[in-house]
Amino acid sequence: MYHYKTAGALLATALFAATTSFAADADLVVFDWAGYEDPEFFTTYTAKNGDAPTFAFFGDEEEAFQKLRSGFKADAAHPCSQSIPKWIEAGLLDPLDTSRITRWNELEPGFRDIEAFKKDGQNYFVPIDWGNTATTYNTELLTDADVASLQAFADPKNEGRISVGDNLDDAYALGFLATGVTDWTKATDAEFKAASDFLRKVHPNVRAYWSDGASLAQLMQSGEVYLAWAWNETFSTMTAEGHPIAMKRDTAEGSSSWVCGFVNLANSPGSEDKFYDFINAWLEPATADYLVNAWGYGHSNAKAMATMSEEDLAAVGLNSSASLREHTLWQAPVSKELREKMIAEFELIKAGF
Repeated sequence: MYHYKTAGALLATALFAATTSFAADADLVVFDWAGYEDPEFFTTYTAKNGDAPTFAFFGDEEEAFQKLRSGFKADAAHPCSQSIPKWIEAGLLDPLDTSRITRWNELEPGFRDIEAFKKDGQNYFVPIDWGNTATTYNTELLTDADVASLQAFADPKNEGRISVGDNLDDAYALGFLATGVTDWTKATDAEFKAASDFLRKVHPNVRAYWSDGASLAQLMQSGEVYLAWAWNETFSTMTAEGHPIAMKRDTAEGSSSWVCGFVNLANSPGSEDKFYDFINAWLEPATADYLVNAWGYGHSNAKAMATMSEEDLAAVGLNSSASLREHTLWQAPVSKELREKMIAEFELIKAGF
């Protein structure tokens, strides 16, 4: 196993990217999360076209949605599964020509063929990266027994020592799981209220709502935070650097799983050919290997993932079992009504209401 990104490097990338964009090939503008401009993700694109794409960045998907709705122009964007139906209905996306995606048939069908990613029989989403959001903790300050349940996040003894992502979907995944819901697409009003009430109990314990893996790593390295609801990246990079961090996906209530990917933005100003060059570069087996080993995330290329050892996958928290799958909340798209309620309520919770 090797790890390319250090927490410090990720932090520098995130801080710089938050205020600027990276200009390169003007024929392809990619609207993305900070950090995904890493050139190892699209080496065949650069080799063919002579330069990397131009990148612009967003902090969360609601921000990206509003910016695109207000007229911001780009060619590709990198949302996660929950946003796709909303973006399709808003007219932000063009359908994909899957015949131009050379490894389309190698993609994990469980991600690729979700009906919510289609309209009128056409595909609108290329799944790329997937992972888990789970209990992550400092093993020198907490034991496995201390975090056996997600109730630890609301325990008053952990006041000021925890961190939860400033991310609607991850936060509500925690809230629903902690209150016994593993399929939020079927959540009732009462279950939504219970999940929200749990997050309100968590709020006084939150030292900071982290916005990216690098900022969370800084909090955990300093010891300010010893318990977090975090992505694989935190466990993968911090353990590689020798920090006493563990990721516990088998709490009594379980953990969450998500998938993100690329979309073809409507009315894009750039090159359609370069859009497909970029997608095809991302789906290369070498990219899959890099994403797993350097970043700790899974890749949608099921054929490439099948060549990786269980030991390597376990080392970055991507191993699976029937028990883990049974207690996983899959961050599938929810109804427009529930998502709007989640957005409004999460803002109130973070504000202390």
